[in-house]
Amino acid sequence: MAKRENDSFSVKDLMQGFIRENNLSKGMQKIKVEETWHEMMGPGVATHTTSVKLQNKTLIIQLNSSVLREELSYGKEKIIKMMNEAIGSDVISKLMLV
Repeated sequence: MAKRENDSFSVKDLMQGFIRENNLSKGMQKIKVEETWHEMMGPGVATHTTSVKLQNKTLIIQLNSSVLREELSYGKEKIIKMMNEAIGSDVISKLMLV
């Protein structure tokens, strides 16, 4: 019979190792960005958001309301700063509202 190892690992450490070994970190970042957008902006903005994409440090937000797009364009720098703080790293350097 094989001997059991008594090393214990946290689920968090195991998941991070799995993500790192399988090169899934970029995909996980994209998911985190989308979740953070919906959490930070709330249900009012989330209902008018049709698409959230992260491409080469550029966050592309597609909105179905031109009025909301214009309002959000005034606070782009603040949105970028808040999103990066919520995510925990400088993932976003530019914001495009389409």
